[in-house]
Amino acid sequence: MSNSPAKVLLNPPFRAEHVGSLIRPKPLFDKRCELEKGKCSLDDLKEAESDAVKHVVELQRSLGIKSITDGEVKKASFYDGVFEKLDGMVFMPARPINEFKRYLPHIAMLYAAGVPSDATFYCNGKIKRTKPFYVEEFKAIKSVVPPEEVKNIKINMCPPSWWHHRHGSDLAYDLNVYKNDDEFFDDLGVAYRAEFRELYELGCRNIQLDDPTFAFFCYEPTVSGMREAGVDPEKLLDTYIRSINVCTQGRPSDLRVGLHMCRGNYKGLHFCEGGYDPIAEKVFVGLDVDTLYLEFDDERSGSFDPLKYIPLNKMVVLGLVTSKNPKLEHMDDLKRRVDEAATAMSTDNPLRSKVTALNQLCISPQCGFASVWQGNPITEEEEKKKLALIDARNGVASSSLEARGVSFPGLVHYPPPNSGYLIDLQGLCLQPLQR
Repeated sequence: MSNSPAKVLLNPPFRAEHVGSLIRPKPLFDKRCELEKGKCSLDDLKEAESDAVKHVVELQRSLGIKSITDGEVKKASFYDGVFEKLDGMVFMPARPINEFKRYLPHIAMLYAAGVPSDATFYCNGKIKRTKPFYVEEFKAIKSVVPPEEVKNIKINMCPPSWWHHRHGSDLAYDLNVYKNDDEFFDDLGVAYRAEFRELYELGCRNIQLDDPTFAFFCYEPTVSGMREAGVDPEKLLDTYIRSINVCTQGRPSDLRVGLHMCRGNYKGLHFCEGGYDPIAEKVFVGLDVDTLYLEFDDERSGSFDPLKYIPLNKMVVLGLVTSKNPKLEHMDDLKRRVDEAATAMSTDNPLRSKVTALNQLCISPQCGFASVWQGNPITEEEEKKKLALIDARNGVASSSLEARGVSFPGLVHYPPPNSGYLIDLQGLCLQPLQR
C-alpha cells in the first residue's frame, strides 16, 4: 500500500460507525443461559437468534447507523464461525495449559488461576474451506433490510491469526502438514479469499476482521515475554501482517475491508494497554486493508501521534466512545478529540492538510458491546445512548464537522473558504470545487 494521495471512499465506512457486536436481546440472552445449564440445545436457539437479528437491525436503523451488522447475536464469542468450519482444523476441548503462550495476558490469567487446560483449535491436516463461514449470517441480515441498504451490511470475522497467536509456530499446526507459518497462512488465505468472493457475489461490500493480536505488540510485558521465550517480536509481527494480506489480496475494488485492533473486551475487561507507537509505521502502512478501527477511549490507548503514519488511501475509525461501561461521554470532549486526531495526522505532513485528515476520520465506540454473548456491563438502553452520540444525523459525527462549517447532508463549503474543495459527506469525499 502506497502513501501517495488517493481518492478515499466513505461508503463504507461511514462517519458514524460501530464495531459490530451488540447487547443480546433478553429472549436470546435467557435462551443462552438455558443452554449453559443444559436445558436446551443449539437448535433450540435458532428462533431466538432469528428474532434477535431482526431486533438489532431495527435498533441500528432507528439510530441512523448505516453499517448494519447482526450484532454477532448468533455467536457465543467474536471468534466463532471460521475455524470450526475448516477442514484440517480440529477442536480440542481441553488442551494442556502449558501448550499455550504464557506471555499473552489472557493466557497468563489462566495460569494465575491454576486452570489446567483450555479449549482451542489445532491444525492436523491441510486447511480447506468446504463450508462457508458467514454466508448464512449475511443472508439473514439481507432478508430484513431494504434492497438499497444491502451494500451497507457489515460482516465481522475472526482473524486468521487467532489460534496461532495462542500457541505459536511450534504448536499451532502439525509440522508434518505445514513446514512453516507461510505455508499455514497461505492455505488460510485461500480459504478467506473464497469466503470473501462468495459474500461479494451475494452483495456484501463491507467486511471487518476483528483482531486483538496486533495490540499485544504494543504491550511491553507481552513483548518482553516473547523475547524471554525466544520469540522475535518483529518477525512475528511481520508474520501476522502477512497473514492478513494473503486474505485480502486480489479483492474487488468496491469491497471494503477493515481491521479492528482490539485490546480485549471480555465482559468489559481489557487485557493489554499501550499506544500504537511501537507498531504504527509498520502495521498502518503494511496492512492491505481499507479501514483501521482503532481504540482511543481512555489513557491506556496512548496518544493520537501514531496516526501520522496513516496512509492517505486509508480511513480511520476512531473508537472514542467506550463500550465497557455505561458512563456517557460529553459531546464537546468527543469533538475536541476528533480535532486533535486530525491535527496529529496532518502536522509536518505536506501531503495531508487538516481538511484531508478530517476527511479520513470516522468515529465509533472503541469496541463491540458484547464480544462474548454475556455482554459488557451495560444495558441495551445505555448502548443506544452511546450509539446516539455518534449518530450521523445528530451526534458528534455531524456536529464536530458542523462546528467548522460542514453540515449534513450533501456537498458543503469547508473553511478556509478559498481552499478550493467541497466535502461530500454522503460518500464522495474531497472533490475539487467546480467554479
